[in-house]
Amino acid sequence: MLRSKWRSVVGMCIAVLIVAFSISPQFRNIYGLPPNMRIIQGETALFTVNYPLTVTVSQDLGDSIRIKSPSNGYAISRPVFLESVKLGRGTVEFKLLGLIPIRTVQVDVLPQLKLVPGGHSIGVVLHSHGVIVVGNSPVLASDGQFITPAKDAGINVGDIILSINDIAVQSDNQVAEIIDSSGQTEKSLKFLIKRGSEQLTLNVNPVLCNDTKRYRIGLFVRDSAAGVGTLTFYEPNSHAYGALGHVITDSDTNQPIDCEKGKIVPATVSGIQHGKRGQPGEKIGVFIEEDQLLGNIQKNTQFGIYGNLNNNLQNDLYQEAIPVASMNQIQIGYAEMLTVVEGQNIERFSIEIQKINLQDYPEGKGLVIKVTDPRLLEMTGGIVQGMSGSPIIQNGKIVGAVTHVFVHDPTKGYGCFIDWMLMESGIIPKKERQTSNRLFTHYTFPKIA
Repeated sequence: MLRSKWRSVVGMCIAVLIVAFSISPQFRNIYGLPPNMRIIQGETALFTVNYPLTVTVSQDLGDSIRIKSPSNGYAISRPVFLESVKLGRGTVEFKLLGLIPIRTVQVDVLPQLKLVPGGHSIGVVLHSHGVIVVGNSPVLASDGQFITPAKDAGINVGDIILSINDIAVQSDNQVAEIIDSSGQTEKSLKFLIKRGSEQLTLNVNPVLCNDTKRYRIGLFVRDSAAGVGTLTFYEPNSHAYGALGHVITDSDTNQPIDCEKGKIVPATVSGIQHGKRGQPGEKIGVFIEEDQLLGNIQKNTQFGIYGNLNNNLQNDLYQEAIPVASMNQIQIGYAEMLTVVEGQNIERFSIEIQKINLQDYPEGKGLVIKVTDPRLLEMTGGIVQGMSGSPIIQNGKIVGAVTHVFVHDPTKGYGCFIDWMLMESGIIPKKERQTSNRLFTHYTFPKIA
């Protein structure tokens, strides 16, 4: 009887200890690790593992990674270094008392990468696939009534017009000409519309506008967007580049622009609109020699724009390519960002990485950063529009890019991991999931149709 009670007490104590441990900071940190991690070959990843946790590396998938310390493969109450030995995959297992599985993390060892940091101010011109509906413009008919034929037919703001009467459309002027010519022949218009992931066919009857004396359907449309951002990196051998760190969206509809073609050109910063609490600042950027192409734009993705440079660009601060660091190598504390605040001169400014949100799939807001450089704070107030894409460098390695400013505190903002930008560029294998943030000085001009 006594022995049975004693067993019950011991069991209850063990249960209480397990529950207490499960809500401890150590448990939350380990359980917060993503199920998949990436390490660049030659890097080491640090875990702090305290009793009663142990960590081992499974050997069934080869010897791509190994525990550097301790030598017996277990660690109790000490830091643990995972050393990447060769390309491949390994599994790290965290267990309670060496018996109860707590967390399993799959680690992929990727090839060493070196990139030239950006920081250059670039002008971006992006042409959409089709034209974007950005607003309604009522048509004054001959009877004096204002009507909206396109809206009445079911065309919505944010829709993308892909073709009219089976003619692929690529510009706002082309749309206006097709509508007017069809109206003169009293023909109905067949629109192929992209709305989200689906395509729709809608018929619209154009109306003669009493003001313009042209046939119209009552829409504002746009075929391109332009603005100023920052180059993040380029690969010196292939000339592949990444910039901005976030998707370019239409300024009226906030919908991502489906890239048909685009280009980046040189830009200069002629002034700064100082950032304030509740009012983000802005670089005043000017395109210079718009006919001088720096490179093309092949993709507009949730983590920026990507393409190829015509020639490698000069960066006086980093004339040679430097390594990249995966997200698990980033540390809380000092880092620097490269950006232009005057003319075309790339400068380095001190920042502090305040929070690291480890992610298993591509997501925004991976880093929380704070500008600490007194000169940058004096000149801009912190992070301003046009800085998106500014590379973040820590310990001599590219770790990410600035993407977003806190509206309530312009000294702070978000950054994305370089991991996700490398995936979008195709340099390392990609995992699918989507989200985005933007911080892009945006100039767009709608056309009336």
